[in-house]
Amino acid sequence: MNIGIDVSRAFTKEKTGIEEYSYQLIKNLTTMDLKSHQIFLYARKNPVIDFDLPSNFKLKVISLNKLWTQIGLASEMMKNKPDILFVPSYTVPQIHPTKTVVTIHGLEYKYFPECYSLKERLFLELNTKFSIKWSSKIIVPSENTKRDLMKFYKVDGDKIKVIHHGARSQKFIKSKVHKVKNNEFNVLFIGRLEKRKNVVNLIKAFELFKKSFKNPPNPLFQRGNRTPPLVKGAGGIKLTLAGKTGFGFEEIKKAIQESLYKKDIILKDYVSEEEKDKLYKSANLFALPSFYEGFGLPVLEAMNYGVPVICSDTSSLPEVAGDAALLVDPNNIQEIADAMNKVFSDNDLRNKMIEKGLENVEKFSWEKCARETVDVLLN
Repeated sequence: MNIGIDVSRAFTKEKTGIEEYSYQLIKNLTTMDLKSHQIFLYARKNPVIDFDLPSNFKLKVISLNKLWTQIGLASEMMKNKPDILFVPSYTVPQIHPTKTVVTIHGLEYKYFPECYSLKERLFLELNTKFSIKWSSKIIVPSENTKRDLMKFYKVDGDKIKVIHHGARSQKFIKSKVHKVKNNEFNVLFIGRLEKRKNVVNLIKAFELFKKSFKNPPNPLFQRGNRTPPLVKGAGGIKLTLAGKTGFGFEEIKKAIQESLYKKDIILKDYVSEEEKDKLYKSANLFALPSFYEGFGLPVLEAMNYGVPVICSDTSSLPEVAGDAALLVDPNNIQEIADAMNKVFSDNDLRNKMIEKGLENVEKFSWEKCARETVDVLLN
């Protein structure tokens, strides 16, 4: 059988969520027994591939910068149509095999249209409608996204298959007790710096968290057997924001510039895997108070590094985080700040969250994701 896969997002240098999903999926497919099938990988110019492709995996480069899918990939489909086409990133070409499988990652734009430009909203709306219409099967990363597709586009549930994303190997994790040193606490956010990610509210919550040390004792520190840390001005408490900029970044930049604690807010652009590794290893807390996530891959990444997580109680995040994270209302700044305080002040809670996080990560693997995807393609 000839299987075609759109890898236009898999082999880019700077990977975000969808690119990481595509990359890990293809990488794990190469380790599976697919020798009886021909796999055609449709790539953009200059693909960056850092693993070996089996002999039955054929790379086809489509040299087109604009309208890559609807002209480039569609033309390839017209000339050499495979038995099955798999599109891991939303957009199905107008010319395609009868058996076409697409992954739709989330419907953020339906819930928070104000977080997108008009052009982006129109593109996402039309793209999703046509991909639903032209595909024979739809893969989604969460039950939440499945419900959204059924709700907004009346898709038959039998057409949708939920396949969770994976998490990277945790071979580098060592058992350790995370103790917060006096005057040192690193809060980390990694993701696109855009309005949908609710970064402005995270900055405001960080400000409340810092202010709480000016007028101790904080009532959070008086519950149970907890004692307040000896913080001198909390100058060592930092917030690091790392990721590509997106729609609404100017609001984020303004919030940082106007913050009383702007010197303690570290703004980074897209970070390499090496830099990301360092950030996770130095973090005491990972925060993702996003308004909506189709999956929320950074939650698993952080847990994989043994970092406690606080995230929103909305969309797919409770499904991904399980009982290993502190869930917060993304619109409640005080609640986000209180969650930071809880993780900072309670060693027992923090270590319990780390243990549960590492257990939670075990439920997700890219090998399992790839295997389940192959089952959909072949059956």
